[in-house]
Amino acid sequence: MIVVLKPNATEKQIQYILAKTKNLGLKSHVSRGVERTVIGFIGPEDVLRVTPLEVFPGVAEVMPVLSPYRLVSREFKKENSQVAITKNIKIGGKKIILMAGPCSVESRKGLLSIARKVKASGASVLRGGAFKPRTSPYDFQGLGEEGLKYLKEASERFGLATVTEVIDPRHVELMSKYIDVFQIGARNMQNFVLLKEVGRTKKPVLLKRGMSATIKDWLMSAEYILSEGNFNVILCERGIRTFETATRNTLDINAVAVAKNLSHLPVVVDPSHGTGKWGLVGAAAKAGVAAGCDGLMIEVHDNPEAALSDGAQSLLPKNFNNLVKELRKISLAVQRDL
Repeated sequence: MIVVLKPNATEKQIQYILAKTKNLGLKSHVSRGVERTVIGFIGPEDVLRVTPLEVFPGVAEVMPVLSPYRLVSREFKKENSQVAITKNIKIGGKKIILMAGPCSVESRKGLLSIARKVKASGASVLRGGAFKPRTSPYDFQGLGEEGLKYLKEASERFGLATVTEVIDPRHVELMSKYIDVFQIGARNMQNFVLLKEVGRTKKPVLLKRGMSATIKDWLMSAEYILSEGNFNVILCERGIRTFETATRNTLDINAVAVAKNLSHLPVVVDPSHGTGKWGLVGAAAKAGVAAGCDGLMIEVHDNPEAALSDGAQSLLPKNFNNLVKELRKISLAVQRDL
């Protein structure tokens, strides 16, 4: 249920509504827009149906939410949400945010080298996996907390925000001390225990679409995070599994437009996983910008041939730099900044 408040609704009236509905067992989420304040309520359907929210002071209109993903939907919030990654970096506005770095944090020296180069090319967020969920148990699994420390050092040295994947609810508290954004990988998109755990934090969450997930599945997973009180969610399209074998995955450019139509959350495109081939990353990244994405996540490595994971889809720093120059031209054409 959504309650739209009158333009002149006071803070006292808002707090009165929140207190009353809490006593009824309803969970509330306040969205303060430019013109109106909206309150979304979650709770037992029978309570929502019989409680006369219309009579509360300051209420202008009460509307049922038809979407199964209530807090994620445009019905709940019509304006685009902006997620503050740090005090100086926000995603979801006019500026397209570049996230770049290696698939895995392999060494301190290597990470610092890549961080310096992607920063110089225009990236504001450093990506790198400290804990790596791999298809084979014999492949490199990441450096763990040591890798997190390297990310923290790179962040402080070069003024970059950091994003890395969390794969275990038990790691959430530890990782919170080191990084700026939790990434939920494709394999964990429906790990509901993990989604609830990051939802209890206020730290931004980058939610990747599962390899066989529908857009509805993806948005319902985002709903788990928001329902715990964390509205700092960024959606990430990273390609889905189809019958096509020419690329690692099939990057669903449609999903960018569809997700932004159905949801107020920002959308990032990952052309590296979406294609699996470094020579195709540029074209897919350009398509993402043209489709309206709010950010790009691109894998960059000094020596892809020796990378411990995903070398085939990683760009050399010089190629990343050249791509950014080309992307700026497209961003201007769609009235965005890069």
